[in-house]
Amino acid sequence: MNVVLFLIFLAACAAAAATGMIFQPGTWYDSLKKPDWTPPRWAFPLVWTTLYVLIAIAATRVSGLPGAEVALALWALQIALNTLWTPVFFGGHHIRSGLMIIGVLWLTVAAMIPAFWRLDWLAGLMLVPYIVWLSLAVALNFWIWRNNSAAV
Repeated sequence: MNVVLFLIFLAACAAAAATGMIFQPGTWYDSLKKPDWTPPRWAFPLVWTTLYVLIAIAATRVSGLPGAEVALALWALQIALNTLWTPVFFGGHHIRSGLMIIGVLWLTVAAMIPAFWRLDWLAGLMLVPYIVWLSLAVALNFWIWRNNSAAV
């Protein structure tokens, strides 16, 4: 594995993660109605750290492979959308806009998995936990949007 490329991809993930440190859930999020199946707050940094490392490894594995252009373009789009969601949802308190962003993010990762899989099945497999977590996040964002109309 190319360590320099891995560190570059990991730095992009760290930039996305930094928005979570800048725009924390806070009292606004605490005041929202949330479903019983909302993960505990401590789970989010653990899960995201794991996902970001897997996402960076997967990108490193496919970078430089012939035909990786579309896969890496999708990777760039997903990290941009991933970075955007937190300040929109937690920073701006825009639940509906957050839902739209995370919906496009989900679609992007859904397209990214087969694009990566065709190049390196292990890289594609590393993205499966990401889509699973995003599925939960989309459902949670949707539930919050539907059940907190006054906060929208």
